[in-house]
Amino acid sequence: MIKFLRHSNLGYMLPLDGLLVVMCFYLAYLFRFEFSIPPNELSTFAKTWPYVLVAKMGIFALFHLYRGMWRYTSLEDLVNVMKAVFTSSILIILGVIIIQRFQGHPTYFFILKGFEYPRSIFIIDGCLTFLAIGGLRVIIRLYFTRQSNLMVFPSLRAKNREDNRKRILIIGAGDAGEKAVREIRDNPRLRYSVVAFLDDDSQKIGRSIHNVPVVGDLAGLEKAAKKLNVDEVLIAIPSAASPLMRRILEGCKECGVPFKTLPGMGELIEGKISIKALRDVDYQDLLGRSPVELDEENIRGYLENKRVLVTGPGGSIGSELCRQMVRFNPENLILLDAAEANLYGIEMELKYDVAWERYSAILGSVQDGQLLDKIFGRYQPQVVFHAAAYKHVSMMELNPWQAVHNNIRGSEMIMEKAIRHGVDHFVLVSTDKAVRPHNVMGASKRVAELLLQAYAGNHTRMMAVRFGNVVGSSGSVIPLFRRQIARGGPVTVSHKDVTRFFMTISEACQLILQTGALGADGDIFILEMGTPIKILDMARDLIHLSGKEPGRDIQIEFKGLEPGEKLYEELITEGEGIVPTEHEKIMVLKADGKWNGYGDQGGFRRWLMEGVEDLYKLADQQDGCAIRAKLKELVQEYTPQEMESVF
Repeated sequence: MIKFLRHSNLGYMLPLDGLLVVMCFYLAYLFRFEFSIPPNELSTFAKTWPYVLVAKMGIFALFHLYRGMWRYTSLEDLVNVMKAVFTSSILIILGVIIIQRFQGHPTYFFILKGFEYPRSIFIIDGCLTFLAIGGLRVIIRLYFTRQSNLMVFPSLRAKNREDNRKRILIIGAGDAGEKAVREIRDNPRLRYSVVAFLDDDSQKIGRSIHNVPVVGDLAGLEKAAKKLNVDEVLIAIPSAASPLMRRILEGCKECGVPFKTLPGMGELIEGKISIKALRDVDYQDLLGRSPVELDEENIRGYLENKRVLVTGPGGSIGSELCRQMVRFNPENLILLDAAEANLYGIEMELKYDVAWERYSAILGSVQDGQLLDKIFGRYQPQVVFHAAAYKHVSMMELNPWQAVHNNIRGSEMIMEKAIRHGVDHFVLVSTDKAVRPHNVMGASKRVAELLLQAYAGNHTRMMAVRFGNVVGSSGSVIPLFRRQIARGGPVTVSHKDVTRFFMTISEACQLILQTGALGADGDIFILEMGTPIKILDMARDLIHLSGKEPGRDIQIEFKGLEPGEKLYEELITEGEGIVPTEHEKIMVLKADGKWNGYGDQGGFRRWLMEGVEDLYKLADQQDGCAIRAKLKELVQEYTPQEMESVF
């Protein structure tokens, strides 16, 4: 109550509202009696207006009409005013009915004597009061908006101020576009002027939102941009699918106009959008296909209330895997990582950001057999996702023994422990670089796939998942390009013709989770990833998205292929047959059944184990040339690079 009474503007609003209540009450009399109030009715008005005033102001206070900041009056506030006015009118009418009913009672108060009221007065009074009380708040909102930004009323804009503002064209005349216009107008520090909308909905063309016209559809983007002298385009279609987004971006680039996009609808909840939240178009918008949505019910079926071990949980893939898995309510997440900082990061995120307490963080290596035995014995995981691996191609070319130790020996170690301790599902995270590999990293991952197929046939269902480059992951080319653009260039591309498959981190992790639900022993899953994307096109797009022009503002330089780098990646190697799964976007690759010419799985396994044992000995000796030669024996499609290691 003290805070209420100390409200700095209450001394103005209470008298104003009180004056409006009395005026509306008097106007209701005027309208009711056609501007000629009989003397007896005027006398009744004089006797009763104080009671009407007290009743209405009391109810207004109960409805918290004096707690808001009137400069931010919204539709919700006006609805609250309507409720307060309606309630007060109903209560007053009920009071009049009761008073008139007891006119002849000997104990009635003297003020009720001769009391007569046309009840229509209160209906008229209610309507007038709502218009007056609500209108006052709207006027205050408009006044402060005008003071902070003259753009609310286009006819009042000063020419010199308009010249200093960027002229914005918004694509998308929907909810997101409407919020953007309001935010731009309400924020005096923003130097933007929204001049028009574009939208493919023909019913919107020719209409306007907050006095901003919808001038045409997307096909007229170039014409509208030139005619309206547009400085920047804002894409306000957060839910746009990739084909539509690519169409919009191609149109913007043809116009030569910088462009940005609003965040997704999840970031617009409750209208809390801010222009500061505008982001550059992320290249995941340009995958050339719609993001894949997988079958969550099947995933839930084998993860819910299960104990799950994740190796490498601090990496890009492992951490997203953990974030997604908590939705399926596992009994416990066992996190094993050799990098202290990464493990601490995902632990803190689960604990404080997701509020997930059912985890066990273990610092250690997948090559430590004794540690693995203790982990499997103590926590008894039922599902294992093996995402721990070295993945940087050039680094593994210089240090091939580390690829053998971590990617091959570590993978075999955890496969063997999973089988020994009765794990139900084992999923190996692989890569498209394992297909006809040109580098040590890809060859080491292919050997890991072969080990998985050699170990298949036990009570543990063992599967692998193979996918392309993950947008925004550690080591991804996009963060590198962004840093180079921020420094003013140049942007370095290895070769003008190099292409890659891309997928989002979310898609990659959904694919990994889905694999456990779909797979059988030895299966290798891949995602239908659309058309591969040229890295040169990606570099140009990112430069455009930064509001700059390739070749003029930011140069692109070709530095040659990195050691072990291929011009293009593949998802399928010779001898693997594609078999459809129950999910239309996921395929499974089956081995040809020849077991590399060894006739059966047993012979194949003996040959493979002898080979990897030789690899381990060579890795202990840090003999890079011999390691490459041995990898070539195990992975016949591997093409080693002629180069020296760090030793």
